[in-house]
Amino acid sequence: MKTLPSLARQNARLLAFVFLLVELLVAAALAYFMMLPLARRSADDLAGLMILAAQTWAELPPATRPDFEYELFDSHQLALRAESPELPGPGRDEWHPPYFYLLEDALARRTGEVRHLVRERVGETHWYWTSLPAGAGRLAVGLAESRIAARPGTAVLAILAGGLVLALAAAYGLARRITAPLARLDEAAAAVGQGARPALLPETGPRELASLARRFNAMAQQVQSLLTARTTLLAGVSHDLRTPLARMRLALEMLKADPAPALIARLESDIDEMNGLIATLLDLARGLEHEPHVDTDLARMLASLAAESPRIHPQSPPCRRMVPPRALHRALGNLLQNALRYAPEGFIDLVCEPMPDGCRIGILDRGPGIPAERIAAMFEPFQRLDASRSPQTGGAGLGLAIVRELARANGWQVSLEPREGGGLAAWIVLPRAPD
Repeated sequence: MKTLPSLARQNARLLAFVFLLVELLVAAALAYFMMLPLARRSADDLAGLMILAAQTWAELPPATRPDFEYELFDSHQLALRAESPELPGPGRDEWHPPYFYLLEDALARRTGEVRHLVRERVGETHWYWTSLPAGAGRLAVGLAESRIAARPGTAVLAILAGGLVLALAAAYGLARRITAPLARLDEAAAAVGQGARPALLPETGPRELASLARRFNAMAQQVQSLLTARTTLLAGVSHDLRTPLARMRLALEMLKADPAPALIARLESDIDEMNGLIATLLDLARGLEHEPHVDTDLARMLASLAAESPRIHPQSPPCRRMVPPRALHRALGNLLQNALRYAPEGFIDLVCEPMPDGCRIGILDRGPGIPAERIAAMFEPFQRLDASRSPQTGGAGLGLAIVRELARANGWQVSLEPREGGGLAAWIVLPRAPD
């Protein structure tokens, strides 16, 4: 299988290519709009100086011409002589550095003659000569290649080379900075997939990466909660099913000797108990299923729930909300069952109160309540205040766990708190649905 390039390498190459294009564009703009005009101006000035030197030499007395030639060479690095070197054949069109082509054009504009500069090697230096009018005759004027110290082509190549090195370094650094959090996310996701519990990712850096890390951390914590809940569910189911199974086995043994109706009734009761436990577990599993939100009359829903017992008093103004109706009905039903079971006396208030960002529904009873230090534990599966776990004194301990899963799946907030004057208040906060 072909190995795919890493994201860091791909981004580094792309960024380096973009930086190189930017450098080429900048170099071309500088060369065309700055260096070329300056070079043309310099070549025109030099052409004017060469023509003026030839004309001045022709007008000077012969006795002073050697001093003029010395001063011209010392001050301007220009040389004069009667004849310019002539190169045979194609040599007259040999290649020159770019600046000397500009000088040829400047001389042609000023003299009206198109002449190619002739190159001559003198020692370690190359000289360029041209023939210019000087009075009634002509005079060869030359300059050394070293006089033109500027090397724009070399400068541009050096800038491009240095810029390319910096671009590669910067591109690689930027790519690593961008992909490093993704690499950590990949390692953490692999660890979660293997059932491990990785360290939470730092929620820092650019907004998108910080948001991604935040969502992954929330997902990882939820996965761990689900794994813990699954382990707890399996342990709790195995524990709670053992008791009725043991009673059923004992009843079957007794039926062999005495098929009494009471034993058959006990078997049916144990089967009902097991079926109820399994149904409750299915309700917990369905808590994560998605249900569409529909426009629901909450006051009517609370009235239908209150019809199940004369002890329930609904108190709700007209209120309509976009909610998943079956999930909300199941959550409120579980809370009401707990209130009816653990607060056997007094009325239970079922209220709906509007809030700035939605509304909240409360089940308020006058029962014994739950100690503050046990409230958080009551939302875990198979957690009950009654340590005996007897069916006569309570359910399977899954009611609040189901409510919690329904709240997580639908974005609600569920809480338990002591009620003023005694009792317990269970609240479900429904946020306003997005438009």
